[in-house]
Amino acid sequence: MWKIICASLALLLCAVTQAEAHFGMIIPATATVTEKKDADLKLDISFSHPMEMQGMDMAAPKAFTVTLNGKTEDLRASLKPAAIMGRKAWQAAFKIQKPGVYQFAVEPAPYFEPAEDCYIIHYAKTIVAAFGDEEGWDEALGLKTEIVPLTRPFGNYAGNVFQGRVLLDGKPVPGAEVEVESYNKTRGHVPPNDYFVTQVVKADENGVFSYGVPWAGWWGFAALNTAKEKITREGQDKPVELGAVLWLEFAAPQTR
Repeated sequence: MWKIICASLALLLCAVTQAEAHFGMIIPATATVTEKKDADLKLDISFSHPMEMQGMDMAAPKAFTVTLNGKTEDLRASLKPAAIMGRKAWQAAFKIQKPGVYQFAVEPAPYFEPAEDCYIIHYAKTIVAAFGDEEGWDEALGLKTEIVPLTRPFGNYAGNVFQGRVLLDGKPVPGAEVEVESYNKTRGHVPPNDYFVTQVVKADENGVFSYGVPWAGWWGFAALNTAKEKITREGQDKPVELGAVLWLEFAAPQTR
């Protein structure tokens, strides 16, 4: 009987740990385009546990946009169904035709998480710099919630410290909790235990957080808040977790 209880508790703890590690994901083929051969950009869009490489089915996004020089373009028509981490996801192609800083953003359909008895909406974005331009990387997009970088979000090495400001309805969020995970695509990083899967930092009174990136690859930063509004499900009002998610690439220096 005691073994059954222990096993049940272990399964419950596992479920809770996994539920805390959801990340909306938008991963371009590269974060910096310097040659024409790289201008045909492919973007993978999913909802996943990136460090554990566990995917979840993602419904068609409500919005998918790119913003350049203050002008936003609707890219939903470019979305194609795909399988990422073995689950339903999306891919898109975008051709970069001129220098600029391109901010891609995704608003998903609300996702109901039974383990937390709530809906999850992660506004995910990533930033691609092209052909030498680096103006406008610190401009907010006006999303419901987002992370505005205070460190230039491209051309960074592993080991750099990244800083960002968490916004909700355009205002900084004092003390926001930010979850951080690596996209463990090659499965080359094995956490010592479950505590190491998701890193957690707190923003200061101005909504600013800092994180030192330990190794090269794509890293996701997810600032979580609870929406004032609720979503009705089967006659009951359910809370809504809002996530401001930013995906950035950190590189290892090349050697001769």
